[in-house]
Amino acid sequence: MSTLPVDPPLEAVAPASATDRGSRRTGTLGLGIALLGSAAALGFVVRRDVTRPPFQSFDDRWLTWMGGPHEGFPSVIATLLNWFGGPAGAVVPLGLLVFLLVRRRWVAAGFLFAVYMAGNMLVVQGLKHLVDRPRPENPLVRVDHGSFPSGHAAGAALLVVLVGAILVPAARRRAWWIGGAVFTVAMMWSRTWLHAHWLSDTAAGAAAGAGAGLVAWWLCAPALAREAGRGTGRARTRRRSTEAESPAH
Repeated sequence: MSTLPVDPPLEAVAPASATDRGSRRTGTLGLGIALLGSAAALGFVVRRDVTRPPFQSFDDRWLTWMGGPHEGFPSVIATLLNWFGGPAGAVVPLGLLVFLLVRRRWVAAGFLFAVYMAGNMLVVQGLKHLVDRPRPENPLVRVDHGSFPSGHAAGAALLVVLVGAILVPAARRRAWWIGGAVFTVAMMWSRTWLHAHWLSDTAAGAAAGAGAGLVAWWLCAPALAREAGRGTGRARTRRRSTEAESPAH
């Protein structure tokens, strides 16, 4: 009797793959809900006393640490991040939207536009109007009403999730999440360094943005996967046609 290992039949492999995908989707939803819930819970805590929430002493201490000379390389980084998260920074998601439309990825383009707008306008602005927390004194950049949550931190985290969902291959997502986390933390630092937000505002903003993106990804994952599959199929068909038309050597 042969002792060579035999590959399992495709019928045995497919259910396991489907189970893995289902587990990942469930994990995505669970993490998204946890992050959104954390941001909402933090908002209700702040709303009870917007001037002196329970963690105000820590926010004050952090702001003191951010009071050093605002010049040099840190100033350049903070200015760039402030631009990225402001109205002018909309050129980044707009450029991604144009790219997707040119590639005829209609589902991904609609997903990017709808979730980015809803995350910023409904989730972030909804929390701002619910809490309406005063900002730190003497911010170094122009700000609007309400310090809680940080719209810049929320937008950064949301964009990281959206790009990871629609443009980053699954095999490279771990590196993308690590880089995206570093970028989001840098945005959080810049908002406190510029005295535009309390530290807790930035934490809530990052949680709200990432949570909204993850829940939306869970909802739209099947449609995004079908579109990606169709695109892969078309690419294979074109490659085979090119190979068939090329002269034999």
